[in-house]
Amino acid sequence: MTEYSSLLLENAVNELSKLPGIGKKTALRLALHLLREDKSRTETLSRSLMMLREKIMFCERCHNISDSAVCGICSNLRRDENVVCVVEDMRDVMAIERTASYNGLYHVLGGVISPIESIAPADLYIDHLIQRITQEPIREVILALPATIEGDTTSFYIYRKIKSDSLKITTIAKGVAIGDALEFTDEVTLGRSIQQRTLFDQG
Repeated sequence: MTEYSSLLLENAVNELSKLPGIGKKTALRLALHLLREDKSRTETLSRSLMMLREKIMFCERCHNISDSAVCGICSNLRRDENVVCVVEDMRDVMAIERTASYNGLYHVLGGVISPIESIAPADLYIDHLIQRITQEPIREVILALPATIEGDTTSFYIYRKIKSDSLKITTIAKGVAIGDALEFTDEVTLGRSIQQRTLFDQG
């Protein structure tokens, strides 16, 4: 027997509660809110989600989310193409962009090396980063990965792969607390960490 008066409502709540950070109570509140709203609002939301799934692209240059083959950051001629900031995912790009403290390009790895989760270097866009360094006028690579064991492991792996006399390899300053994700770091701290970056220390 359903705990709700409607099986349709229960199905909607069950699907909404599968979203990250959404429990059953919040899912129920959202579902009831949509029921009270004008039908056109729900239809607009549905269309937006379907278009997101069907038409969203990933930049062929940096792997950030995009509406076209090359994202707006990579195609912006005012950005400094000599500097590339390596991040875990697109949420980190958004976090750094909000600081308005960085004007270079990005490279989204799509994760970090994690043996526990069976994520190996080959599962990330590390080889493409190496390819970019050989083909583009990149003079500095900023390693802006999480201050975690997995992030440090990934940074060290990349450092070993790309180190050369002609390439400056830096890391963001330690204003970001150990274990913190960039997306949850306040904009002032993150902005200063980018601006006050230091040479990467492999030791």
